[in-house]
Amino acid sequence: MGFGGISIWQLLIILLIVVMLFGTKRLKSLGSDLGDAIKGFRKSVGADEEKASEEQKHNQQVPNQQAQQGTVINGEARKVEDPVKKD
Repeated sequence: MGFGGISIWQLLIILLIVVMLFGTKRLKSLGSDLGDAIKGFRKSVGADEEKASEEQKHNQQVPNQQAQQGTVINGEARKVEDPVKKD
């Protein structure tokens, strides 16, 4: 017994049929495309992890800087007119 009840001979026959249908050149290009896709995926996952660790380091540094500089609150003040004017 092989993979999930499929024997080695059955896998070889399936492989032979696939090679006959698609040809070796197409399978080679398909394999290289799949490999490039996996490399790109790994690279993007690694970049996301690096970005997350940089953001975490930055977030740890920001409270220290705020303690030294103080906190700035942005806002807007408006004067509201009283609808009932007193004379």
